[in-house]
Amino acid sequence: MSVGVLIVTHDGVGKALLETATAMLGMCPLRIEILAVHRGDDPEALIARARQLIRNLDQERGVLVLTDMYGSTPSNIAAALIDQPGVRAIAGMNLPMLIRIMNYPRLELDQMVEKAVEGGREGVMACKK
Repeated sequence: MSVGVLIVTHDGVGKALLETATAMLGMCPLRIEILAVHRGDDPEALIARARQLIRNLDQERGVLVLTDMYGSTPSNIAAALIDQPGVRAIAGMNLPMLIRIMNYPRLELDQMVEKAVEGGREGVMACKK
């Protein structure tokens, strides 16, 4: 059993990141679900759907919610979910963050949060010649 992961992003961003990470690693070692948020979707309906996905993902180790951009509808949905025990959320999801947590599937929830933030932060840098 591992921590579950719920990806809540604009349109197909989450799907593209997950497909890329899975292709790079050759597998997906975590239980991951995606909730795509489209313009015009009802946020309350999406929150209800996200809560159902969390119930499906949680194997008593918790669920990490990853979202793309802080302050956006996906991150507002993620923020509405952290009132549940064992649910943590991180905004600013990127490919290095996802790869990092997929490389450490056995971590506890709080440790996975740290690894995700670390991977995301260390994966952002200015390219030089």
